[in-house]
Amino acid sequence: MTPTVRPLRADAARNRELLLAAAEEEFAERGLAASVADIARRAGVAKGTVFRHFASKEDLIASIVSEHIAELIDVARGLADSPDPGTALLEFLTVAADQRQQHDLTFLQSVSQGDARVTEARDELHAGVGTLVDRAREAGAIRADVTGTDVFLLMCAPVHVVENASDPAPGLWQRYLGIIFDGLRPEGASPLPQPAPTSP
Repeated sequence: MTPTVRPLRADAARNRELLLAAAEEEFAERGLAASVADIARRAGVAKGTVFRHFASKEDLIASIVSEHIAELIDVARGLADSPDPGTALLEFLTVAADQRQQHDLTFLQSVSQGDARVTEARDELHAGVGTLVDRAREAGAIRADVTGTDVFLLMCAPVHVVENASDPAPGLWQRYLGIIFDGLRPEGASPLPQPAPTSP
């Protein structure tokens, strides 16, 4: 018999959210040197509260990454039945790039790469992106040889490009998203020189 999963009490849920936000800030400032004690102090809770919610610092990192991926999964699901698949795909890529701009999780994602929850969430997001891409391709909004994996790998590209600029203006990533999305359109497309990867 499967045990019943009870929802967190309001105060416990609030503490969990405080810890996730505090941990993300600490990791952004100190990298993996951030301690559980520092995270608890920033969140305004006792150190023991951290371990009531997260088994280890690695569990906390995986939870941060999983939460952000879950946000994008919800966005992809919400756009999956849009009457304008091309606009829906562009909207999703805009949200994904904006999230990446606000929350640089690159090194946290590397640390949590082997976590089963992160892997499952990443696979679910990949499938959600695939649905958006399939619909956009069927509608003729993007070129026929672009796959869900191609777009999944391009999600953070606009922000990565801007990181190479010496003094980027706020929102500069939107310029590069426009360039990337125009490259997905079928008009004037040339054959791609390599086959698409089968997985991200």
